[in-house]
Amino acid sequence: MPMTRIVLDTNVVVSALVWGGTPYQLIRMAIDGDVVLHTSLALLDELRDVLTRPHLAARIGQRHASAKEAVTLYASLTILVSPVSVPRVVPGDADDDHVIAAAVAAKAALIVSGDRHLLTLRDHGTMRIVTPSEAVRLLSLI
Repeated sequence: MPMTRIVLDTNVVVSALVWGGTPYQLIRMAIDGDVVLHTSLALLDELRDVLTRPHLAARIGQRHASAKEAVTLYASLTILVSPVSVPRVVPGDADDDHVIAAAVAAKAALIVSGDRHLLTLRDHGTMRIVTPSEAVRLLSLI
């Protein structure tokens, strides 16, 4: 049975790396080989930018890591995809189009986000757009 391909929005990755909790369960599933995470250079750049914000960098530093190390660790758990294009899809937030583009390039089953702009869409083509808790629930059924 092929593993489920998923794309995590940057807000989910940040939550997982900085605070743990339900978003971290998705990272753990990737570590355990239960899912395949995909990302793009644009999403990794965004993650790097967000994690170097002083309040988040300090929080990561408490875990004895740097923002650069956290991004490198996450990148090592993912398959890098290169979207052919980034069409305007998400009303109200063009940055979220990069999440959709990465998911299309990855042929992902799920996009996992905490962003209302993406969650309002509910799906894109055959991909479902869900919260971290919904993703954990769905993936535990597979």
